[in-house]
Amino acid sequence: MASGTGVGVVKIRCVGMCSRCHHRISLVNQPSGRYRIALRTVGREERGMRFGLPMYGLSPRYHPEAARLAEENGFESVWVPEHLVLPAELPATYLYTPDGRPPIEPRTPMYDPWVVLAAIAARTERIRLATNVYVLPLRHPITTARSVVTLDRVSGGRVTLGVGVGWLEEEFGIVGQSFRDRGSRTDEIIPLLRRLWSEGTVTHQGRHYAFGPVAFEPKPVQRRGGGRGIPVEIGGTSPPALRRAGRLGDGWIEIGAKDLDDVARMLAVVRAAREEAGRAGEPFEVTCGVPADVDSVRRAEELGVTRVIASPVRGHTGRITREDVLDGIKRFADEVIARTGDG
Repeated sequence: MASGTGVGVVKIRCVGMCSRCHHRISLVNQPSGRYRIALRTVGREERGMRFGLPMYGLSPRYHPEAARLAEENGFESVWVPEHLVLPAELPATYLYTPDGRPPIEPRTPMYDPWVVLAAIAARTERIRLATNVYVLPLRHPITTARSVVTLDRVSGGRVTLGVGVGWLEEEFGIVGQSFRDRGSRTDEIIPLLRRLWSEGTVTHQGRHYAFGPVAFEPKPVQRRGGGRGIPVEIGGTSPPALRRAGRLGDGWIEIGAKDLDDVARMLAVVRAAREEAGRAGEPFEVTCGVPADVDSVRRAEELGVTRVIASPVRGHTGRITREDVLDGIKRFADEVIARTGDG
């Protein structure tokens, strides 16, 4: 598709190419009458809908291969889940299913997200590396700050920290952490992480944490050149989580919405909190899961969703194989990303 943009300049937009390689091609008419090709990397804020690949159900042995294929086929990010430990019996207290039963079993394999994402970083070049979601109040903030900044440096500045307060009370008890005040601890940790990643010397005296003065190095790659730093996106659908996302987050990650009407209702709460905090004009990501079809993605974009986490094997029954995932990535890229991915 070509459109005139001024005398002697024609811009060509190839939806499939731009969504996959994140470049915009221009043909520039020179005084000699010949054309030269101008290739420019398109910034994140200039692109249309972005797509994240969830790394659920596949052995981490194949994560780097799947992530590289996803990068080559237009996915903007990969997302790994996180639990520190599971009790031998899981209670029916999960917030996002009608019967309270969680979508995991006590013996579900759980891997350290920073090790998994580092392995993916070594095999990829552009794709962002994200958690969905990291249970933030399970660890001391300095421990989290160290893990995240290390991956940021190793990957060349590709980390997105997706966090939540956690839902499994037994998990907190096993590691000796309080469950009841996890929300207020999360509220304290998020600004503290940003201080550790940006200030030369940090002294902190808070309700839950006190330390310093400390020198915390290195700083993230994403702080260079006036960058905004490592994005911290907040997951959840409860009213406190939605308000927290608007007040403190660089984005909101939808978890457990029934449908897109439910997403719209929750997003209104997030936006109200951003307005109240004076943050309405700041960049903000809205990430959610929708059915893997073009109409759903377009409806989500109309609501203000900026990123869709879409499983290429949604609805698959039985054990998920390497071939299922790799074939699903290519199919989703052809059927959805190529038709919706670059505005």
